[in-house]
Amino acid sequence: MNNKIIIINGPNLNLLGEREQSQYGSLTFQKLKEKCLKKTNELNINAEFFQSNIEGEIVNKIQDSRKNFDGMIINAAGFTHTSVAIRDALELFKKPIIEIHISNIYKREDFRHKSLISDVVNGGIFGLGSEGYILAIISLEKIIKNESR
Repeated sequence: MNNKIIIINGPNLNLLGEREQSQYGSLTFQKLKEKCLKKTNELNINAEFFQSNIEGEIVNKIQDSRKNFDGMIINAAGFTHTSVAIRDALELFKKPIIEIHISNIYKREDFRHKSLISDVVNGGIFGLGSEGYILAIISLEKIIKNESR
């Protein structure tokens, strides 16, 4: 095991701290990134943090990650509910994946209740704010460690 993970973030997450603080809190995207990288460093995990508002860039990043990473955390944001292309790319990853959402998608509008990616990931964390990312990192590290035995 190389202890290498990627954390992929979808559209509008670059505006954390500015948008809908009642849903997403006041933590900025940069602070979220710093918090995640601090935790991965504590666990001796090499991590890459990626964000795009463009569906095709996310698909490309997932495809490229197959060769370079042992696991993935993904917050596909709005693409969670609409992107078959991201779902298909995740299915091809063939390594542990955790889906994350800062807000609880099941307590929001009806169209957000359907995740097109939940059936191709190992598990999901919803509605725990930025702390959900830390829990996902810890969980992914344990999954990867157990799979490498």
